[in-house]
Amino acid sequence: MAVARDRVVRLLMQLERAACRCPAHSSTFHQAVPCTKRETDYAFEMASSNIRYGEGVSREIGMDLRNLGARNVCVMTDSNLSGLPPVKAVLESLAKSGVPYKMYEGVRVEPTDTSFKEAIAFAKKGAFDAFVAVGGGSVIDTCKAANLYSCHPDANFLDFVNTPIGKGNPVTGALKPLIAVPTTAGTGSETTGVAIFDYEPLKAKTGIASRALRPSLGVVDPLHTLSMPTRVAANSGFDVLCHALESYTALPYHCRAPCPPDPLNRPAYQGSNPISDVWARHALRQVATYMKRAVENPEDVEARSNMHLASVFAGIGFGNAGVHLCHGMSYPIAGNVKTHKADGYNVEHPLVPHGLSVVLTAPAVFSFTAPMCPERHLEAAQILGADISRAKRADAGAVLADTLRHFLFDLKVEDGLAAVGYCKDDVPALVQGTIPQERVTKLCPREHSEDDLTSLFEASMKLY
Repeated sequence: MAVARDRVVRLLMQLERAACRCPAHSSTFHQAVPCTKRETDYAFEMASSNIRYGEGVSREIGMDLRNLGARNVCVMTDSNLSGLPPVKAVLESLAKSGVPYKMYEGVRVEPTDTSFKEAIAFAKKGAFDAFVAVGGGSVIDTCKAANLYSCHPDANFLDFVNTPIGKGNPVTGALKPLIAVPTTAGTGSETTGVAIFDYEPLKAKTGIASRALRPSLGVVDPLHTLSMPTRVAANSGFDVLCHALESYTALPYHCRAPCPPDPLNRPAYQGSNPISDVWARHALRQVATYMKRAVENPEDVEARSNMHLASVFAGIGFGNAGVHLCHGMSYPIAGNVKTHKADGYNVEHPLVPHGLSVVLTAPAVFSFTAPMCPERHLEAAQILGADISRAKRADAGAVLADTLRHFLFDLKVEDGLAAVGYCKDDVPALVQGTIPQERVTKLCPREHSEDDLTSLFEASMKLY
């Protein structure tokens, strides 16, 4: 009898181990059976800004601020947008509702720690009771930081910046209301609690991530996207594409370590989860249907409106699930740019736009991650137009990578990192610039080493 009981116990233990579906034991996603030890998380939180969508909704912002009782509003934008219809519409709305405001037009496209600090100084001096950001991700992220530090005037700049560059302290105090008015269809920053910038001392991007940073309201007016130049529309769309792909293939939430000792410590980027998956898949379908039209014809209101919505959908998805290697590797690509100046961007400094820096590594990255969740990679390829009827699980990486290359070629994307000024000798610096991006790279479903990153950068030097 004792022998029989021992056999039963051993069998139950084997079954328990087999039931654990984290990547250490299987590639199946979202089988949220607890592992025998509570080392990984067991829950996820779903949060997003309130979103208002519709043609002309910018006209309502003055009423929103009046309803909030705002008496001293900071309106942030960049110099390129300050004279364009989106900003004019917002300012007219404020004037009509009798809402006092001050303008800050000094936002830098692809902001740095220096440009963040300049905006923060303006916000602290102004003692504002509400903020409005009109622009792309650079403007909205800068406004988030200005709001945060003006409400925490005694904090040092690195206190809230992500580790390992900063201290990564949680944000515990309340922030002022922030209304975000996105003018590009890409970053989804109107939905997220993340503010990204170039940290100049390390020539690498980092950021601040906290649910407290989420705008109080995202006012998504599709008419604003009609002013986007063609290449800005393309690069913004690539950000949507990678937000959807990365969040859908990220490490599942219940396999992310460590398990937080307090809900306050649960990160904004938690890993893929069943709710974020819905948003990511839908965003990917929108990209497949509308992106080429939106880039090729700036007057295609239907296409540009739907890409604006796709940006919101992907933002809600990745704002909770997170992104992984494409974004982690993109930060040193953008931060180490030497001479490349992107078409369609009226800036004096060298620039590899964020969406472009993200998508250039996508074929190599998804070829690398496919073995961990091949079904998801094949599904993504199918949504983007690939015939997967005869594809095997082992083909997933190659199928998605080829599908992405065709997509990028059709949209006239530069032929890899070499086309934006990088060479093989730059790879070590790019790898070292990726290492500090642990906040996102740890959500890659496949473990990776510096040698793996080296191979991925080398594979991305040429796309076609």
